[in-house]
Parts: sequence; C-alpha cells; structure tokens
Amino acid sequence: MTHFNRRQALATMGAATAVGLAAPAIAQGRKLVLGALRFTSHSGTFIAFERNYFADAGLDVEIRFFDAAQPMAVAIASGDVDYAVTAISGGLVSLADKGAIKVIGGALSEEPGIDGQKFLVSDAAFQAGITAPAMLDGKSYGMTTAGSSFHYMGSKMAQAEGIGLTFKPLQKVGAIIGALKSGQIDAWSIVPHIAKPLAGSGAVHIIGDVSTYLPDYQVTTVFTSASNAADERNMTAAYLAAYSKGVADYNAAMIDKAGGDAGVDEMVDLIHKYVYTDRPRDKAAPSIINGTMRLNEGAALNVASVRDQLEWFQSEGLVDASITMDTLVDASYVDTIGS
Repeated sequence: MTHFNRRQALATMGAATAVGLAAPAIAQGRKLVLGALRFTSHSGTFIAFERNYFADAGLDVEIRFFDAAQPMAVAIASGDVDYAVTAISGGLVSLADKGAIKVIGGALSEEPGIDGQKFLVSDAAFQAGITAPAMLDGKSYGMTTAGSSFHYMGSKMAQAEGIGLTFKPLQKVGAIIGALKSGQIDAWSIVPHIAKPLAGSGAVHIIGDVSTYLPDYQVTTVFTSASNAADERNMTAAYLAAYSKGVADYNAAMIDKAGGDAGVDEMVDLIHKYVYTDRPRDKAAPSIINGTMRLNEGAALNVASVRDQLEWFQSEGLVDASITMDTLVDASYVDTIGS
C-alpha cells in the first residue's frame, strides 16, 4: 500500500493537475457533502469553501450543519456526508469498528500558550463556593451523550483530581447551555468562543482550563467513510489539501496576525457567515475572536492523544476492548504527532 504524508498528499494534487486530469474527475462527478458544527473551530472548512479552495481542487461541495458529533458520525457511515470535522466520540469509534469510518487528520488541538477550552460552573454552584475543578466532587456535569468529548474531558479531569461526577446527557449543546445557566447542572467544559461570552453574562463562571489536564488534547479530527479513505485517495487528498489551505489562512490571520487588524476583521467577516449568524456582526465579533485556537496545520494528527481517547473509551466500557488504532485511524494522509 502506498502511504502519503501531508506534503505527499499536496504533491499528489499538483501532479494530478499537471497530467491533465479534469478537476471534476478527482471527485468522479460527485457532489461532496461536508459535515460541520457552527463553531469557530470549523473555520478551515468555511474558509476553504468561501475562498474556492475546494472548487479549485475540482471538488463540488456543500456544507451540512449538525448539532452534535454523534449524528455527524452516523451521517458519514450512511454516506449522507463525505467528510467532516468533529470530536472523537464513542459512537464514532464503534462505527470505525464496523468498518464504516476512518479518522484521516487532525483539526483542533489544545496548545500551550493559546487560550483553550474552559471548565465552567453555574452561578449557583459558584456562589456555593465551587471555584476550581477539584471542588466538583459529587456534582453534575453536562454532556451531549455518553462517550462524547464532554464526557471524556470531564472524566479525565475527575480522574486527575480524584473526584466523582454525575454526568447528565442532554443531547445538544444548546440544551447544556440552558441547563447550566439555569442551574439544572453544575458544570461543563467547552471551547472559549462559547465559554467566555457565557461567563461574561454572569450566569456562568470559568473555573479552570482543560489544557491543565489534557495539554496536547486532539480536540477534533477530520474523518470520512472507510471507502473514501481506501478507494478515493485522489479525492481524499484533494479534500485535505483544500481544507488545509483554509486552516493556514485562519492561523495566519487569527493566531499569527499576519494581516494585522485588517486581516482579523476580514476573517471575522467570513466566519460570521457561519458562526453566531443570529447576532449582528459587532456583537458576534468578540465571541469569534475569543474562540481563536490554532488549527492543525496540514491536518496533522496527534495520534498519542487519539490513542489516549480510545483507551479511555475502552476503560469505560463504551467501545469494544479489541479495537485498535489501525481500525480507527488511517494515518497515511497527514503528518502525525506522537505514537
């Protein structure tokens, strides 16, 4: 089998163009559906779409939005979605075990020196004296579903602190936010573009950083169907290369500030088409900027973090103990971190 790293995948795209392959032939005339959440961390997809990087790669794409990771994984497995970015969930791992999906890259990671995901508590919990994650023993913690990234983050923190949590599955992020603000649950963890505005409202308080417990956490990954990964290598390499151009633009503008304030403003305008669309631009901009975390250049994948997540799912009995990394991950497309 031929294995491609990130640079080779990009070269494959260029080679295909050089030998005269018609751009649509890369996708074999298919319209590709990309799964996403309306999070700033999905900006690589939005930028690549808006700046025609997918189109330039010969990919005819549309974006379909979801409310949680699990339905997106199911949509990939059923063929309703071709490529997506989301957190690894127990459901995603189980679908990989059935031969339906593969993780093919990394999207968002916790990185030292860059403000990341936060642990939050309700105002009622805060007023009762809970001001640090270690003080959450016996308290309720919101998650979408068992085996979600929220479940993983809360559990890893609880293990590190030697405390117990009661996890409450609430299916959707919006429902978790409502429960936290009203005091129906005590705690949660979420990306900064959601955490900081919630804390600013006074109904919720930030009490810690996820990176304290998971410093190199591969928060989200890029994944596709097992058939796309194995049988549509040109198309998959073309998708990853176009997506990676969007990621590079995002990091340059929002992290490295290569274009100064004007570059940030331009990027905020683009992202606002997809994130916080129910708010005027001036109200949405602070939240979009607050959500700035470096996306994985070239969709590089932290396999050490992915392995830790898989082992946690297995230790919790959420997925079969026999599942291996090779079952979950096709590491042939991108550079990898760790082992």
